[in-house]
Amino acid sequence: MKNNFEELLSMIKVSEILQKKDDDTEKKVLWILAIVGAIAAVAAIAYGVYKYLTPDYLEDFDEDFDEDFYDDLEREEERADEEAEKEE
Repeated sequence: MKNNFEELLSMIKVSEILQKKDDDTEKKVLWILAIVGAIAAVAAIAYGVYKYLTPDYLEDFDEDFDEDFYDDLEREEERADEEAEKEE
């Protein structure tokens, strides 16, 4: 009987030790996830600030291209009108 009781106590001690290890690993995992989350949040904020502060050079390029394109269309229409008048 004493032997069974000692075995039971030793099993309880082992389970307590294992339980403490599980708690420690859970805490470590939570800390690692918290650090990764904080780094991701800082990176997202930095990217947002960067996008907000950098000028949009492509927008200026598109506007210039559109103006040139429409100017060329108007010139072609004028030439077509002049040629049509000459043929008449």
